[in-house]
Amino acid sequence: MSITDHFAYGSITPVLAFLLSCTGCAVGLSCTSRSRAATGFARVAWLSLGAVAIGGTGIWVMHFVAMLGFVPQGVTIRYDIPLTLLSAGVAIVVVGIGLFVNQIGGQRLPSMVIGGFLTGSGVATMHYMGMAAMEMNATMSFNGMYVIASVIIAIVAATAALWCTTHIRGAVATIVATIVMGIAVTGMHYTGMMGVRLSGGTDAIPNGVSTGELLVPLVMAVSVVTLLLVLVVGLWPTESELRAQAEFEARLKESQDRENSRPAPTLAATTEALRAGHGNLTGAPSGFGTTGSPVPGQADAGKLRPRSMQFR
Repeated sequence: MSITDHFAYGSITPVLAFLLSCTGCAVGLSCTSRSRAATGFARVAWLSLGAVAIGGTGIWVMHFVAMLGFVPQGVTIRYDIPLTLLSAGVAIVVVGIGLFVNQIGGQRLPSMVIGGFLTGSGVATMHYMGMAAMEMNATMSFNGMYVIASVIIAIVAATAALWCTTHIRGAVATIVATIVMGIAVTGMHYTGMMGVRLSGGTDAIPNGVSTGELLVPLVMAVSVVTLLLVLVVGLWPTESELRAQAEFEARLKESQDRENSRPAPTLAATTEALRAGHGNLTGAPSGFGTTGSPVPGQADAGKLRPRSMQFR
């Protein structure tokens, strides 16, 4: 089979597949970056959204958009619906497993390697599961060398993706990581497709639904979900903003706790404070509020009376 069978529409399908892969990976990196500044349920939610973006759009949609260009001459292709949908679920789940393994392992190198191996193996499984979902009036076989190469690329790409989700910060670094991930995922797909061989074509019409009836609606639906994720990510605070907010709330709570830990003033302490304050304002001694001798500096009322009114 000629290599041109993979590009029935020219460069449209590979370029579109690459752009969709980059879009899914970019959204996924944005979600995982926010998970680094989140805790509890919020972290789980951001990692799950990242898995949907990377596994759903970055990998699965890329795969089937690229498959739109796979139109071998004289071969009718149909798709098994349950197996196709299952492959989408596998892509999302295996990416999620890798993200959570990396998170549980403290984002250290061993956890990245384990998570990358599991995710890469799962991505390769998704690829060949999607190929198995194709019903056709020909026999499909694979070149073992290309299969091994595609699996290795998938594992390396998955490990690199986990490293990016942990260390990449900033717009420029995210763009570079997105392009690298898009090239890796797309390269893995076409490496595997180079090993496909078809033989023994017949005139029989295979079971299943056509490409237009299944893939176009599914790809559009997942793309809409990705656009919604783009809106959510765009409207949500960035990782640095979330960290700044968390630090402010922590300082505010610490200040409140410090205020609450101070002992309540007693009646004697309050009275003494009032006396001291009155003395500062009037120059009176701390005997404020007591009876006895007149306050120094205050004239005797009897001495201010006219002589005729003074008692003799």
